[in-house]
Amino acid sequence: MANRTLNRLSARTLSSALPPKLYADGGGLYLVVETTGAKRWSFIFQFGGRRKEMGLGPISDVSLAAARDRAHEARQLVKAGKNPIFEKRQLALLPEEQTGGPVTFGTVADRFIENQAPSWKSKVHIQQWRRTLKVDAKRLRSLPVSEITTNDVLSVLRPIWQSKAVTASRLRGRIERVLDAAKVEGLRSGENPARWKGHLALMLPKRRKLARGHHAALPYEDVTSFMASLRKSQSISSLALEFTILTAVRTSEALCASPSEFDLENAVWTIPAERMKRELPHRVPLSPRAVELVKLMLPRARDGHLFPGLAHRRNREPRPLSNMCMLKMLDLLGYGEFTVHGFRSTFKDWASDCTLFPREVSEAALSHAIGDAVERSYRRRDALELRRKLMVAWANYCATGAIESVQLIAA
Repeated sequence: MANRTLNRLSARTLSSALPPKLYADGGGLYLVVETTGAKRWSFIFQFGGRRKEMGLGPISDVSLAAARDRAHEARQLVKAGKNPIFEKRQLALLPEEQTGGPVTFGTVADRFIENQAPSWKSKVHIQQWRRTLKVDAKRLRSLPVSEITTNDVLSVLRPIWQSKAVTASRLRGRIERVLDAAKVEGLRSGENPARWKGHLALMLPKRRKLARGHHAALPYEDVTSFMASLRKSQSISSLALEFTILTAVRTSEALCASPSEFDLENAVWTIPAERMKRELPHRVPLSPRAVELVKLMLPRARDGHLFPGLAHRRNREPRPLSNMCMLKMLDLLGYGEFTVHGFRSTFKDWASDCTLFPREVSEAALSHAIGDAVERSYRRRDALELRRKLMVAWANYCATGAIESVQLIAA
């Protein structure tokens, strides 16, 4: 009988694509499959007449055998009348927690970022997490994480919910993940006050829909006049913004560019796989104006960043230019309702409406996956030279607004 109630899962089950739910291995050990597809281990037990859940780690770090060993140890503690969550916390106390004071939201947030950072590809992404949880969530940082309520969460979201819609949405999601982590650590219980569906969605007003997708995009008809205004400035922010627009890359890919990635003789920029969303290297053909921008920035490059941030403070890691600098540039030019990422949509709309280039060429320029896995396995080349023609046409349009000349350019 014991063999039936324990060890129900197999290695094959773990490697399979599974729908989101709990999968019992027996004895309180569960494989948790999230809606995102992520898989982790959890030990669920009764203590003090209440159901409790203790995280045992993701399957990428904890094998099936190790998860069973941890669950066995936890069961023994429960049998001995001890709470395994509390015992686990006692083994991992931070110095500030050893004083006996309550664990704050700020402590858990910093620990969460430290634990997750190795799996995040972009330094800009890490900096954004740190900024939102230190600056935008400042009111929460000193509060005991066990006592944070819905009203506390609303106090940081409501002031920016309409005026900074994207920032507010990201902030809510990040607060939710930190509070989830606190629950797994046994630092709080009950529902997550930052949960959206069925909770905050009923308390916050609907926001104005953006022009396209999730990022407000400048209509391509207005790009030429915008670019003329942008080129009046020679600041690092303006050059970085123009370079991002002309290459149609993601913000982080441009900001974290290193001088060593550029082959100016052949006008090619190769972005390494670890900085790409699809985790594949991406070659970007550079128009003459894009090459000119790189040459303008090379004398200003610092610490491996083509677009360096402000002078670094003592003992701080060198950083690239902040994405906020480009957003401020948009605002200064009177285009504050649009986003930097939205220019990728602007480029896509222009390529579809004003040129005869095949859709696959503009999708490749945006580093989007094209076709299914089988089709991609047969497509080994990246159409660099055809994409070069497209990017030159895009740069010419941004400068002159000439559409007739690019309608004749195709394969």
